[in-house]
Amino acid sequence: MKNKRICYATRRLFAIFLIICSSGFAFSLEPPNSSVLHTDGNPLQTDTKYYIVPLNDGSGGGGLALSIRDPRNPCPPYVLQENDETAVGLSLKLFPVDQKRQAISLSTDVNVAFMAATICVQRTVWQIGGPDGITGQRYVRTDGVVGRPGPETVGNWFKIHESGKGYKIVYCPSVCGTCRVQCGDVGVFVENGRRWLGLDGEPLVIVFRKVQH
Repeated sequence: MKNKRICYATRRLFAIFLIICSSGFAFSLEPPNSSVLHTDGNPLQTDTKYYIVPLNDGSGGGGLALSIRDPRNPCPPYVLQENDETAVGLSLKLFPVDQKRQAISLSTDVNVAFMAATICVQRTVWQIGGPDGITGQRYVRTDGVVGRPGPETVGNWFKIHESGKGYKIVYCPSVCGTCRVQCGDVGVFVENGRRWLGLDGEPLVIVFRKVQH
């Protein structure tokens, strides 16, 4: 009887050991919640300003800024890539959907806001506009809001994905489970010599450069 009890206890301990090992192995397979890094190799932080610039010099453009697409409707301004390859554009900040987080993580919803004043009495938070009446293109413009995730703000949320040695900006928000959205990469569309940001097309591969004070 004593030997049977020892055998049963041994089997039970071995079964517990297998459960612990298998749980640990499964946990190790889960992908880490990786942070987006700026060019110094550190994670992007919500309280820090950055420039978004193309990964490769000589790509045909510089950093990101704001401009007017239609002089008849100057507000809100739209987001474009500077033609000057040496220009860093306007500084900006990123705000994650989880406002308790300080670091910006890959593939999570964020708001993007330029830290600049314009002639328009409107916010400089990015949003995806509706199809343009002439080109049919959906451009990145401003006058979005920070936070308030839900159906009313679904056009204000973007994600950052890895793309080779750099990153790309993606529009495919997760803040509204019942909303039907047209997902796509944010790319550049050249119109009349200007490089506007919009959905689809060849994605703009970028890096984040910390603003040095």
